[in-house]
Amino acid sequence: MKKSLIALASVAACFAMNVHAQDAITVVNFGGANANAQKAAYYEPVAKDGIKVTAVEYNGEQAKIKAMVETKNVTWDLVEVESPDVARGCDEGLFEKLDYSKIAPKADLLPSAVTECGVGIFVWSTVMAYNGDKLKKAPTSWADFFDTTKIPGKRGMRKGARYNLEFALLADGVKPADVYKVLATKDGAERAFKKLTALKPNIQWWEAGAQAPQFLVAGDVVLSTVYNGRIDAANREGRNLQIYWPGGIYDLDYWVIPKGTAKKDAAYKFLNFAMKPENQAVYAQNIAYGPTNKKALSKLSAKVLGDLPTSEKNAKEALQFNTTFWADQGEALEKRFAAWATQ
Repeated sequence: MKKSLIALASVAACFAMNVHAQDAITVVNFGGANANAQKAAYYEPVAKDGIKVTAVEYNGEQAKIKAMVETKNVTWDLVEVESPDVARGCDEGLFEKLDYSKIAPKADLLPSAVTECGVGIFVWSTVMAYNGDKLKKAPTSWADFFDTTKIPGKRGMRKGARYNLEFALLADGVKPADVYKVLATKDGAERAFKKLTALKPNIQWWEAGAQAPQFLVAGDVVLSTVYNGRIDAANREGRNLQIYWPGGIYDLDYWVIPKGTAKKDAAYKFLNFAMKPENQAVYAQNIAYGPTNKKALSKLSAKVLGDLPTSEKNAKEALQFNTTFWADQGEALEKRFAAWATQ
């Protein structure tokens, strides 16, 4: 009898361990203030629902996901990706096709948040920013960003073609509504690179999102392109960094489930939790990124809403990132940029 009880206890313990293992998932994000906000809104609270999250940071390297899927050794269960990578990865068969009945009602979400392989997490913007304690004459246009005579000093820019080519055309007088139409032409791309070339000696490149506000605080640059959430995080720590909103490029980040993960069911449970309006509201309160569940907006204060890229004032002259354009032409433009950057 005693042996039987011991055997039963052993089986029960193994079963419990397996259930626990199934509900332990690895979620990959871009780090920094965004990761901290996700931790407060999702990772820690979801533990009460039996999901243990291990957070991993990366810089968007899709090659890592591709290697995992192709070798059938998938150790990431949910990955945050930028919009062009959703479409590209979906086409390449790297991500699971999503079942929204397990996530959230599609009608509750922003239309752009609903894609075949990725669900939108938040709306963010790449903007121009400056240090209000160091720069007394604020910029009034993207032309000012490229004019080192009017505003002397270094400029911080993300090392890559995305956003920089659009900003270059805005600075060269192209209207926001026409940017992608112009950039899609050979002459338009040439025009953007020519504008960047003139500024090149004064550019200080950044690759990780945390670097741009650090450059501004240190005075290494006088103006920088930057993710708006990074400015919000710095100002919560007592900085006086200011955003120039017109011409900012807003976009969504998405969660995808790498194809072949053994934790797909647990990943869906996490997504269901994270996409609830009350939890999305907590996220927006921790970082100035707009929720993708529309019902979350009613749960936010006027002050929080006013700092989001989705607010009426901030979005008035904004440019929506064209995912289709970058999915179609991005690879060629990024290769050209990489070659240009080393010249």
